[in-house]
Amino acid sequence: MRDIHPSNWKLARIGVRLLDLKHFNMDDNSTPTPIFTGSIPSHYDDFLGPMFFEEYAIEVSLRIEPSSVQLALELCCGTGRVTNHLRKALPPSAKLVASDISPDMLAVAKKKLSSSNIDWQIIDLNKIPFDDNSIDLLVCCFGYMFATDKVAAFSESLRVLRPGGMLVLTTWDKLEHNEASQVFRKTIKKYFGDSLPETYKIPFSMPDPEVIKAHLLRAGFSRVNTDVVKKNSVCASAKEAAYGLVQGGSLYNEIMKQNPIWLGEITSIVESELTEKYGVAPMVAPMRAIVCQAWK
Repeated sequence: MRDIHPSNWKLARIGVRLLDLKHFNMDDNSTPTPIFTGSIPSHYDDFLGPMFFEEYAIEVSLRIEPSSVQLALELCCGTGRVTNHLRKALPPSAKLVASDISPDMLAVAKKKLSSSNIDWQIIDLNKIPFDDNSIDLLVCCFGYMFATDKVAAFSESLRVLRPGGMLVLTTWDKLEHNEASQVFRKTIKKYFGDSLPETYKIPFSMPDPEVIKAHLLRAGFSRVNTDVVKKNSVCASAKEAAYGLVQGGSLYNEIMKQNPIWLGEITSIVESELTEKYGVAPMVAPMRAIVCQAWK
């Protein structure tokens, strides 16, 4: 594990590009300016990736029918965890386009999967640069929460899918069902009070399977299946989990903007609570997500 002694937290801030929230436009149908910038993507992949996203990446890859796929598009691929499993599941002849709106996240993914047959692109999920009826499979894991108009985003995905093509998406269930995240976010809330940033609300803003299904049907999908899938978020230690939660998510930039001294305090509190509730090593906490399959 890397050194996370408090004396090094100051060093971790060097070179970090802080987000200017005046560019975080929630009033139109464009996807917000990337919030996973600077040092966040590498910490995100090292800690949050295996703790939260790897299990669902495997889950999604098992829900596709690879034999019918010639062209697959992944939106919001982040650091490439789902991408990795998709590339393994799809036939070698199938083309896989993996995309994200954050160049920094995409750079981590490209570096990890440089030897794989993957076409990397910067794509806004609201403005997909593909022709109508051209995609066999579309995958978007934990990305549609960032779209301000969910029906419009789903309609855009429907447009590029061929008849009979499938969209697979995941969103997080309610915060209370994602217990390690809940510990971190409750701690953050105590520090920010009424000045919580918009980024606090986004990850757990699509927790209702019936609402998601209704949005997809309204967008024009012919058939939708939704499943609530329980997993465990596992980390080698509560210390590593706390470090990843604080430094690997979008709220890291907000902490740094408000008061950098909070960084060490919040990490220490989160580590203590995770240790008490879910164990010191390993740290094992319940998590829950919604997995949807929708057909054109």
